[in-house]
Parts: sequence; C-alpha cells; structure tokens
Amino acid sequence: MLGPVLIANRGEIACRIAATCRRLGLRSIAVFSDADAGAMHVAAADAAERIGPAPPRDSYLSIPAILAAARRSGARMVHPGYGFLSENAEFAEACTAAGLVFIGPPASAIRAMGGKAAAKAVARQAGVAAVPGYDGADQSPERLAAEAGGIGFPVMIKAFAGGGGRGMRRVEAAAGFPAALAAARREAAAFGDDRMLVEKLVGSARHIEVQVFADAHGTVLHLGERDCSLQRRNQKLVEESPAPGVDPALRAELGRRAVALARAVGYVGAGTVEFVADAAAPLAADRIWFIEMNTRLQVEHPVTEMVTGLDLVEWQLRVAAGEALPFRQDDLAPRGHAVEARLCAEDPARNFLPSPGTIAVLRMPAAGTGLRIDAGFRAGDVLTPYYDPLIAKLIAHAPTRDEALARLAAALDGVAAEGIRVNAAFLARVLRSEAMRAGGVDTHFLEGFRAREAA
Repeated sequence: MLGPVLIANRGEIACRIAATCRRLGLRSIAVFSDADAGAMHVAAADAAERIGPAPPRDSYLSIPAILAAARRSGARMVHPGYGFLSENAEFAEACTAAGLVFIGPPASAIRAMGGKAAAKAVARQAGVAAVPGYDGADQSPERLAAEAGGIGFPVMIKAFAGGGGRGMRRVEAAAGFPAALAAARREAAAFGDDRMLVEKLVGSARHIEVQVFADAHGTVLHLGERDCSLQRRNQKLVEESPAPGVDPALRAELGRRAVALARAVGYVGAGTVEFVADAAAPLAADRIWFIEMNTRLQVEHPVTEMVTGLDLVEWQLRVAAGEALPFRQDDLAPRGHAVEARLCAEDPARNFLPSPGTIAVLRMPAAGTGLRIDAGFRAGDVLTPYYDPLIAKLIAHAPTRDEALARLAAALDGVAAEGIRVNAAFLARVLRSEAMRAGGVDTHFLEGFRAREAA
C-alpha cells in the first residue's frame, strides 16, 4: 500500500483512521485548526499540520490549506473521513491534480450522486424506484407549491445539495408551504445551491441504508443494511445492523438495488445507498424507495464492521492503492447483531441543545469483547461551538439483537462526564424502552420519546 496518509478531518473519525494506518504500518498525518491544536486526533497521528483558524471555512473546508499541508508533510494519500470535504468533487479532483491518491470514489461518481435530483435520475435509469416527487428545472415558488399540491400533503422539501438535516422542511398543509420553502432555501445557501426538490412524505418512515464497496477491477458488493431510524433533527443517534424485519430475501433485493446504483456511476471504494421504508406495515420491497447516496464512509460504519469482521478503512486504503477485493458476496452474510450509539455533548431535556465547554471529567466503559469505543475526545479537551458535538461512539456486538441492546445500554450506564452535558443516560433509556426492544421504530420516535419524558 501507499503512504503516508494525510487525514483531512478531525475528532473520532481521524483517530479511527490513524489507528488502522498504525496497524498497517502506514504513517498518518493529522491536520488541525487553531481550536484543535491540542486535540486527541492530533496526538493519535504520527505527525500533524496546522491548516488555519477555528472556523471550518478557513481550515477543514479550505482545499488550498489541506493541499498545502499534504505538500509540507510528504503525504501520498488523502483520506477525507466524513463531513467537511469528503463529498466534494472539486477536492477529489484537486488531490488527483496534486499527485495525491484520494481515498474515495472518482470525482465523477461524487458529482453524479452529489445532488439529490441528479441521484434520483441515476436511480430511475438504473431501474431503482425513488420516492415520488418533483426535481425539475422550474424552481419558482409557484411551481414548487403546485407540485407539492399535486403530490399531496404532507410533503418534504429538500435542498438539492443539502445534508445533515439542513435545507429540509416537513410541510403538513399548503398554507405552510411558502414559509417552509423560504426557510429551507436560506439554509441551503450554505451549500452554494438553493435549488429544492419536493417529495412525498412517508408518514411513518424508517431509514434503511445499504453499505456498498467496489474496487477498480469491476467488483461491486454490498455488505448488508443498517437501520438508522433513531434520529433527532434528521440526524442519526442510534444505528444497528442487521435492520429489524429485513429477511435474507429483502436484504438481497436492497443489496441488488444498491449495487446497481454503484455500478451505474462507476463507483470505487466505500459508499452508502439510503432508502426510506414505509413503517406503517411490515417491510416490503415495493414500499421501500431510494432517497440518496453518500459517497463516503459513514459515521455508523462500525456496526457493519462488527457483523462482517471487516475493517472498512483498511479496505478503503487497499482499494485506493489498486488492490482487488478478495471476497465474494456469499462471504458477507451478517454474523450476530451490532448497535451503535453516538455520545454527544448535548442536553436531551433542552431539545438536544449542544453543550460546548471544557470536558472536566470523562469516564468511559472499558472496551473489550462485544464492546468497541471509538472516541475523539478526552478529559481536558475543549468542545467548541465550531464543530459537531460528537464525542465518541459506543458499539455493542452480540449473538442476538436483545443481547446487543442490553450490552450497549449497560455501556452507556458507565459513561460519566463533568463540565458538559451528554446524552448517555437518555440513550440508555431509549435502548431499554419497550418500543425499541420490539424493533422497527420510525424516524419520529426519538423526539417523541423525549417529549413524553418531559411531559
């Protein structure tokens, strides 16, 4: 494999990538803003390069700063992690132009899947059913409102290039459409594209995604599915694999759809194809629709690693260096069950309000058999308001789903923090709830659970 590897990210994902590099004997290089000079991910790497002030646009989102750091450090490969520049086609192209190996798909694939409307067009051409909606060129408020009426309320407004829940609005009736559209467009401006699509809103929805992996030699495989329905503000907090209610036949069908999309755009590396499922009835192929593709590693990739036994970062590195995938689809049946919880600096009692500050105390359970901890912060670190409040991920694996849920809840009981508020106790209660144990909760469950606790 090639090296050294510059990790163009921060926090737990940078620490996690550095760990795999170390195991493989590859030198890792961290980057840091002024706010992160003493951060855990800087200490985890073999070397580190400053890239600018704290605001992301001046550091982690600055392509010139990242490329300059790569030149200074002697890096040969760049791993973008997730978020920031990970799905930026211009960044992938700039890395290639600078003689660096970008650890991700070709820029053409990023571009093809980068806009929700373009991705839906690829899906239709590949014979993969997408959520009914409008993504046309006429973006006037009048036309969008008319299309919403034709689809039938409730609908979801989504920014073409949005992400992380930004640029999205649920609209229950025609009267609320103009204000929701204006608000979504204001948020979408941060992505440099204020175009909108309007989709049928699946009232009781589950978020199911399929991990795909492809090499440059024509092999495209799927690594099973994850259920990511436990969300707040359209951002995930708990993920699991396999998804409750997905039998082998449905898994094969979802995998077929995901592989068809990946092939259609000449995909290479790790990617995730996301679907929305109608949770009002048992899962069925004709009630599951494609919504988008994430052309990067996902925050929740550890649950797939736990049930497949693969290190996805290792295979990202190997595929980027030109190696072929050595396994077949039949080798990838899930083993046991895995559940991940995102430990965040936030206050569930105050509508998940972020809780920045200095981490005076942070105690975590010991990792070991059946329990993995992917951390990005330590006691003494400062959580600033500039970045995501994710502190760590706790991932439990067990032979059965019930055992995995219980193991993860017990691990969350072992988390203690001072100086900031964290969501550990809240997530433990969610995992022990009757609805969660029964399986198949929808995307509205988590915020409803919080509201019921507050009542």
